[in-house]
Amino acid sequence: MNDCAYPPSRSEARVAAPAASVHVREHGVRNLPSTKKGGWILATGLACALAGLTGLGTSAAADSASSASQASSLSGTAASAPTGATKPPTGGGGPAAGPSDGGATGIVESTSASGFTMTTATGVVVTVDETSATAYDKNTHRVPARSVRKGASVLALGVVDSTTITAARVIVQPGGDGGAAAAGAAGVIPFQQGTPSPVKTHGQVPSDYTEGDGTIVSGETAYEATRAAQAVVPGGVVDRVVELSDGEYEVHNISVNWPHHVFVGKDFKVLGWE
Repeated sequence: MNDCAYPPSRSEARVAAPAASVHVREHGVRNLPSTKKGGWILATGLACALAGLTGLGTSAAADSASSASQASSLSGTAASAPTGATKPPTGGGGPAAGPSDGGATGIVESTSASGFTMTTATGVVVTVDETSATAYDKNTHRVPARSVRKGASVLALGVVDSTTITAARVIVQPGGDGGAAAAGAAGVIPFQQGTPSPVKTHGQVPSDYTEGDGTIVSGETAYEATRAAQAVVPGGVVDRVVELSDGEYEVHNISVNWPHHVFVGKDFKVLGWE
């Protein structure tokens, strides 16, 4: 019977179910000549009403399940979606905020078409990557890239990422020793795994300095401060230069046990280290 068909939509179900119920109440057993027939019609009417209500319940349950599934899907998407890249800090003298301008001094060990490797006075092996923009100086004059030969003492300045330098400038030091004599005079302690760094200072060190203070600088300012620090306290790798509130600089030294901080004045003269 068409009256017993499941409703195609929830709105029709809401109308169909009450209509069947009213039909049973208004045209029940009292108006039928046969009790048996009336009972059959009553049962049929109730079945139709029940079917309609069941269809409504099934449709509502399906809609509810669909909504829950969509909500779960959206929730899962929101949970797994990236919240946006975290921008690294651009200042401070604490842990390096990504590669920064600095440099190192050493003896060239090998050369290649893409750059060279060198070893610092404390034995740190540094990889120097050259680019088409890399400049080469010797005795304040520009020289060709071939001036960087095995055994030459050089200062490489550029963007430092751990012990790799993408060189902006390479300064060839005629007769240099890769900073060995200066490192010995400054008391630089080579890196030793598991050996704590000593707590000591040399020269003029700011009494109120706290690691993390200041702003990382770049370009020529960073290179001048690095050059000054490496001339007096070589052996490590300068991975960043921080300008302090008074205009002086903290040159941060890595890959050695001591010192880690070299302080340079506004005139780019080394003041002290710790």
